[in-house]
Amino acid sequence: MKHDHGMFGGLTVSSVDVMPAPEAFLVGCLREWCDSRSGPAGVRERLAERMGDTQGAICYSAMEDMFSVLFRHSRRRLVRHDRECKCVGADEAILAHFVSTAATGAREDAMLLASLLIEPTMMMSLTESASQVGLHLRRAELRNMGGFPEPVSATRH
Repeated sequence: MKHDHGMFGGLTVSSVDVMPAPEAFLVGCLREWCDSRSGPAGVRERLAERMGDTQGAICYSAMEDMFSVLFRHSRRRLVRHDRECKCVGADEAILAHFVSTAATGAREDAMLLASLLIEPTMMMSLTESASQVGLHLRRAELRNMGGFPEPVSATRH
């Protein structure tokens, strides 16, 4: 009997309640992108609410690139939990950790994680767009926590 390897991607490995905020937000974006009526447009709105129109649009563009590569070149279908589910599946957790790792600049580690998700020829492309997404999500989280000041005007008085 041949096992369905796709079923393992949905195994619960975490909860959105215990994940770092940028990673939990990314899992929510993935689910909304794929499983809601609003789809990518809903993700664009969420990003604009979280980051403002300009930064949200830039992050959306990077996320669109990342998801495009991921969905076209994945090793198998990415398994997701329901939009409202608090559980995080293995595929979702790997993607979130991959994006977070790519954002830190740990390129080799990020590419190792990418190899679990996509074909080897597309790892560099996916890692580049993931690093951009991760940096924008981290920056938004720091601003929301009050730990990262808004840019200051050049005018002193």
